[in-house]
Amino acid sequence: MQAPVKDAHGRSLNVPNRLPGRTSAPVLGRERAAGADHAHGTAASAHGTAASTATGTGLAASTAAGTGLAAGTGRRMLMLAVCCMSLFMVGLDNTIVNVGLPSIGRDLHAGVAGLQWTVAAYTIVLAALLMFAGALADRVGRRTIFQVGLSLFTLGSWLCSLAPSLGWLIAFRILQGVGGSMLNPAALGIITNTFTGRAERARAIGVWDGVFGLSMALGPVLGGVLVGTVGWRGIFWANIPVGLAAISLTALFVPDSKAPMSRRADPVGQFLVIVMLGALSYAIIEGPARGWHSPEIFGFFVLAVAALATLLAYEPRRAEPMIDMRFFRSVPFAGANISAVCAIAAMAGFLFLSTLYLQDVRGLSALQAGLTILPMPVVMALCAPLAGRIVAKRGPRIPLVIAGAALTISSAALSRLTGSTDHAYLIITYGLFGVGAGMVSSPITNAFMSGVPKTQAGMASGMNSSSRQLGQSLGVAIVGSVLAASMRGSMRAGFVQASHAGWWILAGCGYVVLLIGLVSTTAWAKSTAARLGDVG
Repeated sequence: MQAPVKDAHGRSLNVPNRLPGRTSAPVLGRERAAGADHAHGTAASAHGTAASTATGTGLAASTAAGTGLAAGTGRRMLMLAVCCMSLFMVGLDNTIVNVGLPSIGRDLHAGVAGLQWTVAAYTIVLAALLMFAGALADRVGRRTIFQVGLSLFTLGSWLCSLAPSLGWLIAFRILQGVGGSMLNPAALGIITNTFTGRAERARAIGVWDGVFGLSMALGPVLGGVLVGTVGWRGIFWANIPVGLAAISLTALFVPDSKAPMSRRADPVGQFLVIVMLGALSYAIIEGPARGWHSPEIFGFFVLAVAALATLLAYEPRRAEPMIDMRFFRSVPFAGANISAVCAIAAMAGFLFLSTLYLQDVRGLSALQAGLTILPMPVVMALCAPLAGRIVAKRGPRIPLVIAGAALTISSAALSRLTGSTDHAYLIITYGLFGVGAGMVSSPITNAFMSGVPKTQAGMASGMNSSSRQLGQSLGVAIVGSVLAASMRGSMRAGFVQASHAGWWILAGCGYVVLLIGLVSTTAWAKSTAARLGDVG
């Protein structure tokens, strides 16, 4: 049943406008023409008939409106679920691959640098292409780009499971990254245009972040089972059924949407971003092996700085830049970028160091290591929706401060690890780290998506995801390089001492999140964000 169309006063247009209250003037007029002797009785009858009709129409309208609202809410929840499937797949891939790194290293004869490239090849491509993918989703259509991304990511996962050598594995991880770069910007753009209210958007983003935490919770256990039963190649199989299901459900239930005035392609800006991230990551990862003072490493650092300087000078001069620098006039928005880089760098470094510690130092199996890490993603999954509700009611300050404090304290505590640290100590510190990881995501995402016009949701979500992936790339690259430079002897003998500096770097990242949470939520910072809504 379709609800009747209503006028500006909320009255159904099926009832004539000239009726005052429930009195049927047309019927009363006809009875007056027939004769005054029967006017009173007929008027009463007409009054009753009109009241009954109005009441029936109102009930019908109410029933139809309720049915339509329920159907609309159900469809929106289904769209949210489909979008969350892509995030689930990406989150699952992050933790599963980390659990499989020691096995990959043994099977493909890869050292620390090789393991870093296994992770970084994927995250660098993600970070480099996310902005382009977000703008492309706004221009071509968010559902279209979402489906292409799902297809490429699923194909890349299948090829990774067949990789005959480390070089091929890294190449197929790059293909995964190309597909993954299209998922989050398109999905977040769909969510932002579906949930338009501030509070409901914050709750939807809380669910979104909770799904990411859930995928991370399942990743270590599922990865441990797969590595222990069928080997590291099985960790890439988990993405295939999820990807195929998401492709089908997207075609059935997700409508396409695009920005009415999308931005043009920016090939020069895109090239500069790729050069900057690629050169920086190469210099950081290869620095310990080739020497920090070698001409090659120094040249790549110079190349990265030059690409960044050129990008900062070039983008503001474009009418439609890939990265709109005007957004960074907002302190909360700029703070969200820095917080995203630092928080995700801490998470990536945590997974990298913890996996190597548990398997190579403590001698745990992949499954045992996954179960030991489990407190972190479980607590993260529980805290993420809670953070979304706090943001909706109280704003981002409380979750950001809690997140920064938890990341700082837990990382500092993990710097005291030894080769025989008690499991209870690990569980408590991993759980505390999960509090920080769960609390930080929702306020950051909400700051990105609430501060820009809805028409540029794809670009804003691209910036959100780019900052996160940049953090993941830098986290693994920096912590891994510090570990490799400090390593003396075998992994089992030298890891604990070599990892201390890495844990303190992660604690510093958490402290930055804490400071930004305090500064970016002040009245002064909020006043700078008022301009952001006018940027289109």
